[in-house]
Amino acid sequence: MTYHSSHIDKLNLYDDMAKKNISLKQAFWYWLRLGFISFGGPAGQIAIMHQELVVEKRWISEARFLHALNFCMLLPGPEAQQLAIYIGWLMHKTVGGLIAGLLFILPSFFILAGLGVMYMQYGDLPIIQSLFSGIKPAVVAIVLFAAYRIGTRILKHPLLVLIAALSFIGILFFKLPFPLIVLLAAVIGWVASHWLPQAFKTAPHKADTHAEHLPAIIDDDTAIPDHASYSPKHFIKTLTLGFLIGGSAFYLLVSAFGFDDLLSQTALFFTKAALLTFGGAYAVLPYVYQGAVEHYHWITATQMMDGLALGETTPGPLIMVITFISFVSGWVNHALPLAPLWVSGLASAGVATFFTFLPSFVMIFLGAPFIETTRSQLKLAAPLTAITAAVVGVILNLAVFFALHTFWQEKTQQLNIAGLVIAGLAFIALTKFKANTLVVIIASGLIGLALAYLS
Repeated sequence: MTYHSSHIDKLNLYDDMAKKNISLKQAFWYWLRLGFISFGGPAGQIAIMHQELVVEKRWISEARFLHALNFCMLLPGPEAQQLAIYIGWLMHKTVGGLIAGLLFILPSFFILAGLGVMYMQYGDLPIIQSLFSGIKPAVVAIVLFAAYRIGTRILKHPLLVLIAALSFIGILFFKLPFPLIVLLAAVIGWVASHWLPQAFKTAPHKADTHAEHLPAIIDDDTAIPDHASYSPKHFIKTLTLGFLIGGSAFYLLVSAFGFDDLLSQTALFFTKAALLTFGGAYAVLPYVYQGAVEHYHWITATQMMDGLALGETTPGPLIMVITFISFVSGWVNHALPLAPLWVSGLASAGVATFFTFLPSFVMIFLGAPFIETTRSQLKLAAPLTAITAAVVGVILNLAVFFALHTFWQEKTQQLNIAGLVIAGLAFIALTKFKANTLVVIIASGLIGLALAYLS
């Protein structure tokens, strides 16, 4: 038998991948880098992780990545950060999950806290606004690109296409709550798995004659590591530890400042918010607005909207907008009367961020072993696949939301032609030229700056 050189290279790659292992040091530097480039909200962040971990680095296979994503979509909280925790945990146990999850949000925390200082001291930030004018159209392109990439991989059957379409129509035109969409998709997946099991069975890579399946370090048939096996004892231990950490932190705040103090109420409020964030940040922002602006009067509506703009255009989960909101709240309300204003802001932001993201770590460490163990069971996998199909429709709705707010200028009632051009170029760069997401964001921001100074 004669082998072509490409086939021999592929066989050699299989041998090389089999000998490889991902060191904790490699993972640390990757997650740190991701924390600084994870723009574009959850859709953009998932797209970045998919491109780098699945396509480029081959640390994890397509099927393993999507299975983890399906689970994270079920949970309240920021799904992109939870996906990072899951993959970090799968590679390097609990310490890997902690590193991945913390590094995913820490750069954004310090960036938004720094912007909070500038915002409170200097007010307007013309250079930031100019960057926003270029980055926002790129965000639209990134979200569309994510929908395209995930859709082409998951929508392999007409039923899944129908689920995605109904999800898009339901959330865009009928304003159905995301938890209801998730529930309906899961029910459809569970019922359909009995009658149309082939709808949830993705074709093996070898059957795809148009593309080669490159091996991954954590591949489709890689055995479940010992730490990823489900154990009731581990479940109870993790749950207890999570309650102890959260409860002890809240007890210390109440003991030091009182139950009705700003910091204690911030912890309580954002813990509740964390448990209501089904569907990502946009599902919880109305709740945060009602609480922080209308009920507690911690900040103004203008400050809330400015925080949202900064959250959209800085790395990290969009829900990190709570860092900015809480920083401004701590500054305005002088959370620590004896400390400088910036320290008050930082304390409030730290409390809000801690209590917002703690549940994500606990839920992943609790549920991931069970999800890994049931990976090959179609009756359990089908509802998760159906949910991912529904999420494609939700991502498309998010793209429409971004587009309406980016390309239509309310003040002038005119179309933002420059923004449309930037978005078009960004989408072409991502799809046709496979451009790096960070490069697209930087280039778009620079175009925004150039247009602002030329006008």
